[in-house]
Amino acid sequence: MELTSLGSNIAFFSRSFQTEQENSFTRTPIRLSELLTMTTFKQISQIMSEQSSTPNQIELFGELYQRHLEQLNDPIEWNQLTSPPAESILNYDKLDSVSADETRSLLSELAVCRLNGGLGTSMGCVGPKSAIEVKNGQSILDLIVSQIQSLNTKYGVNVPLVLMNSFNTDTDTEKIIKKYNGRLPITTFLQNQFPRLRKDSLLPLSAEKYGVQSFYPPGHGDFYQSIAKTGILDRLLEQGKKYLFIANADNLGASVDVKILNLMKQKAIPFIMEVTPKTRADVKGGTLIKSDNHSLRLLEIAQVPREYQETFKSVKKFKIFNTNNIWIDLFELKKKLENNALHLDVIVNQKTVNHLPVIQLETALGSGINNFEGSMAVQVPRIRFVPIKKTDDLLLVQSNLFLFKDGILMKNPDRQFEGLPLIRLGENFQSVEDYQQRIPSIPDILELDLLTVVGNVYFGDNMTLRGNVILVCESGGLHLPDQSLIENKVMTGQIKLGEL
Repeated sequence: MELTSLGSNIAFFSRSFQTEQENSFTRTPIRLSELLTMTTFKQISQIMSEQSSTPNQIELFGELYQRHLEQLNDPIEWNQLTSPPAESILNYDKLDSVSADETRSLLSELAVCRLNGGLGTSMGCVGPKSAIEVKNGQSILDLIVSQIQSLNTKYGVNVPLVLMNSFNTDTDTEKIIKKYNGRLPITTFLQNQFPRLRKDSLLPLSAEKYGVQSFYPPGHGDFYQSIAKTGILDRLLEQGKKYLFIANADNLGASVDVKILNLMKQKAIPFIMEVTPKTRADVKGGTLIKSDNHSLRLLEIAQVPREYQETFKSVKKFKIFNTNNIWIDLFELKKKLENNALHLDVIVNQKTVNHLPVIQLETALGSGINNFEGSMAVQVPRIRFVPIKKTDDLLLVQSNLFLFKDGILMKNPDRQFEGLPLIRLGENFQSVEDYQQRIPSIPDILELDLLTVVGNVYFGDNMTLRGNVILVCESGGLHLPDQSLIENKVMTGQIKLGEL
């Protein structure tokens, strides 16, 4: 299938090829952007068709490809980037409280979608990350279901739960959710899969040679087209749902908040992004900037020129980041999609497959913010962003720093410090299996500020860690005694009880 909308680029591609010849003659390195313009989408679409991509997937990938070509002529001017105006970011603490009757009415118009496309491979697990056990035998998905079920029971409403799966997680998720039958109806839909492009030729990887690694889910910005194409958007509207709360499945801090929902309804805001102050743990998180038309715009680190990425990571220029907790007016979303008026920034994500450099064209969910007039951001407490990316995060949420009630994560009131401790576990702790073997019982970390663990370290039972703790064992083994207290210490090698 060849996209007619790309046909006008043929002459442009020809001129680009001539430029390539000139670059080759002068031995000037050819940039990725120049290579991309030299590859016609006709070749890509033919390969996609041969690899059993659907006509709809080919069309959507063509639109993504075309938007990227357009962005090449509109690069980010770093020196012109500014933080958004203060009035466009509301403080959560200033939002109005909501009565029980108002809550019931608001919830009757709400649906919840969790983005469930991620695998647990970074922690050595097989299957969806949402299946990882977090606390008291409950998985991430168990806690999500418990949240929605508790809301529905308490207020006598029917807030539906929707999961957006990727081709990596769909089969396993469908098996897992059967255990919730009779407790909570769950609807799933599948986001698109697009071909990874070789960095050298910008043609799709060979599916015959690379199998499933030839494809990728194109980021959570694919939510918009996928929820519409699968008919889920229309189904929610038919059920009388007006608003949708969306969050990453692995964000344990994400839950329905009626104060934000009430703000959306009362002020007729079509799109709300939750942001929170940036910390040392959030240096790569996307931030908000002011766009040319003074609306809000999401900026991801992959969009930042390499020479400015360290500046992007600091808290001096950008002090907030996107939690990816998003609230959307479903009627406004429907209108945008019908008018083909939803345009997301394309992110070029560079990866390797079996040591072969590839690129993925992706979009971000939060990039929708500058498509809706009147969009706003709400600066929320840090507790609303507690993602599980690594075992470092797992140790945090499994500790006594947090409590769970009806599936909702709450900070332990006994924690006297404002922020959370910074935890860095070494390579020996990065799989869940190794993590559980080396930390048989979770230590008391209520008064911990920093924990760094490197090497062959084993924790004892019922330990307490306070202040700044650094544990290093480059050879042999460091076995920490049961019921020991370690406070503001650096320890290396083997230890004796008297050293604690």
